[in-house]
Amino acid sequence: MRHSAAHVMAQAVVRLFPDAKYAIGPAIDNGFYYDIEMPPVADEDLERIEEEMRKIVAEDQPFVREEMPRLEAVKLFTDEFPQPYKVEILQGGDEEGQVKVGEVVSLYRNGDAFTDLCLGPHVESTSKIGHFKLLRHSGAYWRGDESRPQLQRIYGTTWPTKRELDEYLERLEEAERRDHRKLGRDLDLFSFPQELGAGLVIWHPKGGMVRKILEDFSRNIHIERGYDIVASPHIGKSVLWKTSGHLPKYEESMYPPIEADEGEYYLKPMNCPFHVLVYKSRTRSYRDLPLRFSELGTVYRHERSGVLHGIFRPRGFTQDDSHIFCRPDQVVDEIRGVMDFVVDFYNVFGLTDAVVHLSTVDPKVAIGSSDMWREAEAALRTALDGSPFTYDVQEGEGAFYGPKIDFDYRDALGRLHQLTTIQCDFALPEQFGLEYIGEDNTTHRPVMVHRALYGSVERFLGVYLEHTAGAFPAWLAPVQMRVIQMRDADTSGHLARLKAEGFRVDLDDANETIQYKIRRGTLEKIPWLLTVGGKEVEGGTVSVRTRDGNDRRGVPLDEFIAEAHEAIDSRAL
Repeated sequence: MRHSAAHVMAQAVVRLFPDAKYAIGPAIDNGFYYDIEMPPVADEDLERIEEEMRKIVAEDQPFVREEMPRLEAVKLFTDEFPQPYKVEILQGGDEEGQVKVGEVVSLYRNGDAFTDLCLGPHVESTSKIGHFKLLRHSGAYWRGDESRPQLQRIYGTTWPTKRELDEYLERLEEAERRDHRKLGRDLDLFSFPQELGAGLVIWHPKGGMVRKILEDFSRNIHIERGYDIVASPHIGKSVLWKTSGHLPKYEESMYPPIEADEGEYYLKPMNCPFHVLVYKSRTRSYRDLPLRFSELGTVYRHERSGVLHGIFRPRGFTQDDSHIFCRPDQVVDEIRGVMDFVVDFYNVFGLTDAVVHLSTVDPKVAIGSSDMWREAEAALRTALDGSPFTYDVQEGEGAFYGPKIDFDYRDALGRLHQLTTIQCDFALPEQFGLEYIGEDNTTHRPVMVHRALYGSVERFLGVYLEHTAGAFPAWLAPVQMRVIQMRDADTSGHLARLKAEGFRVDLDDANETIQYKIRRGTLEKIPWLLTVGGKEVEGGTVSVRTRDGNDRRGVPLDEFIAEAHEAIDSRAL
């Protein structure tokens, strides 16, 4: 249905803009898009295109499949319907977005009105595409190549019923209200100054506090789980990245080299080689293993500007990166231990709905031998098969040094976000010649398990901002409580006591109405607003307003402090 809607949209565009050249138009989750070479699209153009789509729907044009020799299709899209992008697809290989090259290809016509190169299938006719809405537009380079033409990408959605469409549009509106970039600005957490450069974030005091809490939580829980904390520099010599495989396999995502007297240095895109060097710093025995190294390491990746998205996908970010070095007979248990860790870790944040994927390596980009990949994949499968998780397999989506397990978590709006990754790697130990002395007093090769629970602190924080709509649980809130001073009451005693108890508390003594101060604190999503006047000072009480609007007056200060400690210490959600 959504694929058919994409055809109807492209047909509507061609009716309104006869010189338009359409490229590709797939169905995607909850909708569809089409990339089209045409004049820049304005918001009002979406309304015109949508109206033209309604006319096409009313015409009830049948979708008719036709097959023809590939060369004949080239002639059709060269002469009868001049569409150069379709010709390029027909003449190309099996790259993403292209049909498989063969002697016979399929096309779909909407009656005689519109023809598109397509594998299908489609609904019976244009009147069957459901209830639809065009949502937005953006620029998109053809084939994602900045040297190729920039096309106009138009997004839409369609649903079987009007009710489902309306519900989806309501979810989109709620998602817009929860957009982490908007919340980050409104709550004064972070910003992206133009002077700094695209994809680079500045953390403000409140955002810095949230980061500190998340980082402290990560460090402490890793130490409890038997990990050792390590640290590494932000750059390394080119020889390190050549040995690791990053330069031959990952260079296009790395920043250009830094020239120095001793040669070229690169900003690190990953922490893995540095942890390898920690392992190599001394002789290791089988009794030493497993070794679990953990670091909150900041890395830099030169992402294309078109894929940057707030703190979901910046160019500089900090990973809670850990690498486990173990014997082959330990690797399955270590992977299972990480999976248990993942569950316990995310339970703290109230994220419990995980979707798990196993990604195999792509032989065209992977380093190491096929035997290594198969052994690593077998270890991951064995660990998964003995776990409570169901999983699907994504062929060729692993890292260049090995297969991986991804944990995607569903947020409050039902959207999936990839967060935790666990990778099994026999290749890097081979590349760097890692060894340990076995029980037989000979050298053996360890296995590496790469894993990051947050994925990155930035991405996790962006996801959690949207999940909570900025209303962090009290243990994570940058300001846990605010004392709102009434008239000229002396709130210094209350404030000092709360600070002495270790709470993150501030004071609003502005010369404004209490209602205005409460509204401001509510918009800042502070968990507890404490109104203190002369009566409260004299009686040692507070008036407490919680973030959900619950009011209590005359609460003894000691009672409130005990309740707040309980909520924070238990990390109540």
